[in-house]
Amino acid sequence: MTLEHRAFLYDDAADFLAATVPYVRSGLEQDQAVVVVVREPNLTALRETLGAEGAAIAYFDSAEFYRHPVRTLRDYQTIVSQSAPRRVCALAEPVWDGWDDRQTLEWIRYESLINVVFAGSGARALCPYDTGSLPPRVLDEARRTHPLLLCGGRTGCNDSYVDPATFGAKCDRERRPARPRDAEYLAIDGTDLHALRSFVAERALTHGLARQPAQHLVTAVNEVAANALHHGVPPMGLWVWREAADLVCEIGDNGFWRPSPLTGFIPPGSALQRGFGLWTVRLLVDLMELRAGWDGTFVRLRIRR
Repeated sequence: MTLEHRAFLYDDAADFLAATVPYVRSGLEQDQAVVVVVREPNLTALRETLGAEGAAIAYFDSAEFYRHPVRTLRDYQTIVSQSAPRRVCALAEPVWDGWDDRQTLEWIRYESLINVVFAGSGARALCPYDTGSLPPRVLDEARRTHPLLLCGGRTGCNDSYVDPATFGAKCDRERRPARPRDAEYLAIDGTDLHALRSFVAERALTHGLARQPAQHLVTAVNEVAANALHHGVPPMGLWVWREAADLVCEIGDNGFWRPSPLTGFIPPGSALQRGFGLWTVRLLVDLMELRAGWDGTFVRLRIRR
């Protein structure tokens, strides 16, 4: 079974309900596992319209569900696996306000990744986009990340759609890899990473990170550094700096690597599967950026105070 991933560009509350109510009802009629994850006031409007008819629906507020792209992918994956063998029917409205440019790019990429992560799930997903409030860039990218489109009451294939690997490569090209000249540096020159963990833990404490986020950052840096020692080419090291509310750690080595734009984004089947380490790292930090080329391989980790 293939995934149905459709962007829905709506104009107002009436337009939203006119399309989403029949969509949700169709899922209920087909005994699908219906999940509604939308923003307020759409969430309340949909609940009130469906009333007792929607008792079997799992409702979530987007503001709580959409906090971290990779964790949201994981949570949807859990819903799909726990609902099997029933097909999932999801009404999924991402949150687009409150993010900086880096986070917005990551959420745009998330919508593209849906097409790979759930390709064989048989799930249905309708993703509402409010044309009256969202920036033009978000609306444009919606057309590039969804194979299907519902707009102006018409639905069908979307000619603007870009496959996830090509789209991910475009996202990577938008990264700005500049590193401040005053970043602290620690050479990584042995297999004992105790000094590296202590170095990061001290900077996390100074930056004001709480205990759990600080430990997550230490674990993530340790995983990336161990991977560099195993696969990379010396010299290799760690740079640490502050950027507004973010503490940034970058691990780099001199090796040449040509990773897929999907590397570390696709949930692995087990801890033994290739890519498990980077997937775990993405779950631990607020943002992981990977840059690889002739000048080496660099993994940048951000965590917000």
